[in-house]
Amino acid sequence: MLFYNGLKEKFGLAACEVFINGIVVKKSGSEFEEFKKEKFEELRKNYTLEALKENQLIRCYRDFYWGIGIDPTKQRPSAEALLRRVFAGKYLPSINNVVDSYNLASVLTLIPMGAYDAAKIKGELRIRYSKEESFAGIGGVSYKTSNEIVIADEEKLLCIYPYRDSELTKVTEATSSIAIVLCGVKGVSEEYLKESAKATLELVTKFCGGEGII
Repeated sequence: MLFYNGLKEKFGLAACEVFINGIVVKKSGSEFEEFKKEKFEELRKNYTLEALKENQLIRCYRDFYWGIGIDPTKQRPSAEALLRRVFAGKYLPSINNVVDSYNLASVLTLIPMGAYDAAKIKGELRIRYSKEESFAGIGGVSYKTSNEIVIADEEKLLCIYPYRDSELTKVTEATSSIAIVLCGVKGVSEEYLKESAKATLELVTKFCGGEGII
């Protein structure tokens, strides 16, 4: 269960959690690559880069970014950034089957999301303002946070909401259970978040195994 510390009312945040146990983390196989290729072809047929700017979901995340002082034309919302790579004819980075699967789910739903090794989460998750806290981002981005919206457990920061995840809780080959958090903002309905969570659960378990709940 997520606690919002008053930010739900202020920013219209409405995150959704997916828990999956019994996954097997490994390199994505040819079946996934073929599936991804088909989905990319469908996206290129159904979207244009110009129309993307007017997409309601994209605009919701851009508005949220402006509201917290981030220029979304320089720091793209994560789902938009991934979709732009697809339009540019670039492949998404291949990390492992779990990360690759939820990145694809993010592209298909346009919902930013992150996955965390559930064994490394201590207690309940909270969306709150950060204090003067250390954050070690995936890829070596480390700094002190100050008054940023974050996802945290009882001990540490997991995510700078909703675009940067922590190195400390990332999914590795040793991971057997995960928590995926779909990050909603004002204008994104809870119903759509739940639909996206179901689609994400189906996609991840299809290619990574395991059983999950929302």
